[in-house]
Amino acid sequence: MSTPEQTTATTMLAERFYAATKEIKLEHIPIPTPGPGEVLIKVAYCGICHSDLSLIDGNFPARVPVITQGHEVAGTVAALGPGVNQWKVGDRVIPSAGKACLSCRNCLRGDFANCLDLNLMAFAYDGGWAEYVVAGAIGCTRVPDNVPLEQAALLADAVSTPFAAVVRTAKVHLGNAVGIWGVGGVGTHLVQLVKLAGGVPIIAVDINDAALERATRLGADYAFRSDDPDLNAKINEATGGRRLDVAFDAVGISATTRQAVANLDSYGQVVTVGMSAQNIEAGSFMEFSLLRKQIKGHLGYKVQDISILAELLSRGRLDLSESVTEIVPLSEIHRGIEMLEKKINNPIRILVQP
Repeated sequence: MSTPEQTTATTMLAERFYAATKEIKLEHIPIPTPGPGEVLIKVAYCGICHSDLSLIDGNFPARVPVITQGHEVAGTVAALGPGVNQWKVGDRVIPSAGKACLSCRNCLRGDFANCLDLNLMAFAYDGGWAEYVVAGAIGCTRVPDNVPLEQAALLADAVSTPFAAVVRTAKVHLGNAVGIWGVGGVGTHLVQLVKLAGGVPIIAVDINDAALERATRLGADYAFRSDDPDLNAKINEATGGRRLDVAFDAVGISATTRQAVANLDSYGQVVTVGMSAQNIEAGSFMEFSLLRKQIKGHLGYKVQDISILAELLSRGRLDLSESVTEIVPLSEIHRGIEMLEKKINNPIRILVQP
């Protein structure tokens, strides 16, 4: 194994989440050693995601007693584990945020990309709210030289998950009328990606006027408040009476899903990207059967999606310059978490810089 570039340190600063007490602590822990087929990455930036908050507040069950959080990482290769020859120290990379379980029926067939019980970074193994993180060499994506690492960090979930929702689950294509409920972090990127995919018109729905103004600036054709009693009529008018082919629920509560379903055209589909502990109460069996409406759940992305997005960024087809709302040092991780919890400054993404 090669040693971390230009450092003789043996410990690093890391955030540690203690599941039993739900405490978040900053500790110095040993710098991890990459094993066979792994690389050690010096973290440049790592995002703070709502799923990180869900582990803290208990909505996501803890997989291990103590863990370093953070799964939206970009950085540079600092050391190579045995057998790694496709990377070199200093390469700029985005690690994949998951490892195949190797025991589910898909893994046993060799279909590791469609593992049914994926081990997720920051939930099953240590993540990137730290100075260094270990990741599989296979699954890392090279960051083009002209892509800033702070924007590259967003690709590991904040952009790749909505990308996969648009392209893979919903299969949005030219001319689809698309509604997006909730235009915060995920929803803002849904607006941009639906525009790239050819959706028209694009309708943003939210209760926050500042978020709606931002969505319009970034590609939405219409922006409506979710508490507007005339919302359905306005969507009907905006679409020329055909209503929505696709609706994304980036909030993940019963009320938003119900609104989205109510505004679908026949054969339309709602794709849920947001999550909560609430039940889906979407409408009557009659509505779904007669009009052939559908609800689909979505989670995650494929590794190749990160590479596609990196190229879109590199070639100027995708602009994420507004997506980094603030960068906080790792020593102020508690402040960064609070900013996302309280939605201070309507964040798209808050990044941690070790």
